[in-house]
Amino acid sequence: MPSEIGASRPLPPTPSLRSTPSAAELTLKLAQSLGDLLPPGDKAHAEVLAVRDGQVNFQLLLRLTMASGQQALVVAESPQALPKGSTLQLSTLNQTSLAATLLTQPSLSTLGMSGASQAPLGSLDLDVLPVGTLIQGKVDASQLIAMGKAEQVVYKVLVTLLNTPLAGRQLSIESPNPLPLNSLLSARVQDQQALQFLPMNARLDQLDLSLQLGAQQNRQGPLDNLFKALQGSGSNPNLSPELRQSVDKLLGALPDIRQLSDAKGVAQAFQQSGAFLEGQLLRGVESLPQDLKANLLRLIAQILPTVQGGTAAAVLGNLPGSALAGANNLAQAMPAFVRNALGVIGQTSGRTPPPVSFPLPSRLANELEEEGDLESLLKLAAAAVSRLQTHQLGSLAQSDVLPDGTVLNTWQLEIPLRHQQQMVPIQVRIQQEEKDSPANDREQQPREMLWRVDLAFDLDSLGPLQVQATLAHGSIGTQLWAERAATASLIDGELGTLRQRLNDAGLSVGELSCRQGKPPQGARTAVEQRWVDETA
Repeated sequence: MPSEIGASRPLPPTPSLRSTPSAAELTLKLAQSLGDLLPPGDKAHAEVLAVRDGQVNFQLLLRLTMASGQQALVVAESPQALPKGSTLQLSTLNQTSLAATLLTQPSLSTLGMSGASQAPLGSLDLDVLPVGTLIQGKVDASQLIAMGKAEQVVYKVLVTLLNTPLAGRQLSIESPNPLPLNSLLSARVQDQQALQFLPMNARLDQLDLSLQLGAQQNRQGPLDNLFKALQGSGSNPNLSPELRQSVDKLLGALPDIRQLSDAKGVAQAFQQSGAFLEGQLLRGVESLPQDLKANLLRLIAQILPTVQGGTAAAVLGNLPGSALAGANNLAQAMPAFVRNALGVIGQTSGRTPPPVSFPLPSRLANELEEEGDLESLLKLAAAAVSRLQTHQLGSLAQSDVLPDGTVLNTWQLEIPLRHQQQMVPIQVRIQQEEKDSPANDREQQPREMLWRVDLAFDLDSLGPLQVQATLAHGSIGTQLWAERAATASLIDGELGTLRQRLNDAGLSVGELSCRQGKPPQGARTAVEQRWVDETA
C-alpha cells in the first residue's frame, strides 16, 4: 500500500502573476519604512512568523533581530511563500525594499510534526470517512519529490483537515501540481488511498465567509431600532436639510402592506431589500434610489463627517472601507465592495463554524434605543448595514451542491414593512432544493423541486410569530408558531379559512397547524456548508 494518498483531478495551478526568483535570493517589499532601524550596509536576521497569500505576492510577518540584539516585527511582501519558521538574512536596498537571503527553512517532516502529536495520515479509515465524504483542508507544505522521464512531477503535500471527526490531523498526499501554501482545498473521498479534488470556482471561500459572517453577526442590530430613531429625529436640531432629506427618502422607500398584497409587489420588495445591491451594481445599474442598503450607506456617509472621535473610527473599522466610498459613488466602488464585504483574507483556525441563525436575534445595546443624537444614529445605521450583510452572507453559507447532487439555493433577507405607525421588519428565508432525475428518466421526468419558506416578524398586537412552509409537487404544508398563547389560539381558529384560500389558489394543502412557542432549531437548517477551493 502506498505511504501517501493519491489525488486525482487535482486543482489546476493558480494563474500566477508572481515572479519566480531563486528561492535563496529574494526582494521583499515593506509595508512601511524601517527608518534608521536597519541602515544601508547593515545586516539583520529575520524569522518568518506567519505567511498569508495576497492578491499578487505573499505577505510575511517577520521578526527582525539586529546586530545590536534589538528586535522588531515588520510586515513585508514576498514573490514566493516561505514556510513559517524560515530564517533570512536581510539588508536594506531602499526605504521600502529589503534584499533577503534564505538561510534555513523547516523540512516537511518538521512541519508535519509541529503542533501535532501524531504523524500525518498516509491512508484514510473508511469507517470514519466513508466514500463520498467531503473533506476540507489547508495546505501546510508542498515539496517536489520526483520527476519522471516524461517530465511528470510529483509533489508531496501536507494538508491539515479542517472538518470531519479528524479535524486537526494532517494528511500526506501526492499531487502532480504544486499547491500554494495556506491554500484551501476541498476533496471527496474515493477510497483509502485516493481523493478527488473539487474544481476551483468563483464562489467565496467558506472559511473566510464563516469568519466574516461571525463578525457581521456580532455587529448587527435590529432594523426597527434604527427606524424608531429615524422617525424621532425630526426634532433633532443637528440634522442638516440634506440629512433630513436622506432620512425622509429612506423611510419613504419602505413598502406598506398594500404593496405586499400581490406577487409583483412582493418581488419588488425583495429586489429593493438590499440583498441584491451588489449584483445590480455589477450589472451596471447605477441609480438605486429605492434600495434599502444603498440608502443606509448614503445615510452613513452623510453622518460620518458630523461625528467626531471614537464612534466614527469604530464605524469605519466595522464597515468595509470601499463600502463607505461606495455610498457616494456606488457604481465605481462596488466591485471592490463585493470582495471586501463578503470575504476576509487571513489565517483561520480549524474550528467548525456555527450554524447560520434564523431569524437573526437582536444584539444591539439597549441604551442606544433611547438616544437620539447623531452618534447613536450612526451606530444604529452601521448595525443595520451589518444586519443586511449578515443575511447576504447567510444566503451564501446555506447554498451548496449536496453530496447526492441536490442543488440547494438559499435567499435570506429582511423587509421593513410600514404597518400603521409601526415599522415591522419581516425576516424571510427561501430555500430551493433541486434534484436531478435518474439518468435513464431524465428525458421523461423534470427535475424534482422542493421549496421552503421561513418568515419571522413581531407585531405589537400579536407578539413574535414564525411561519414555516414547504411546497413540493403542488402541495403545501405550513406550520405557524406564536410565542403568546392567546395569539396561537387566535390563529388556530383561522386555519380553516387559510386552508380554503390555499385551495382556491390551486394548491393541495397538507399539514396546517399552529403551535405556541418557537420552532425547533436543528437538522433541517444545518445543511452542509459551502466550500471553495481557493480564495475568490
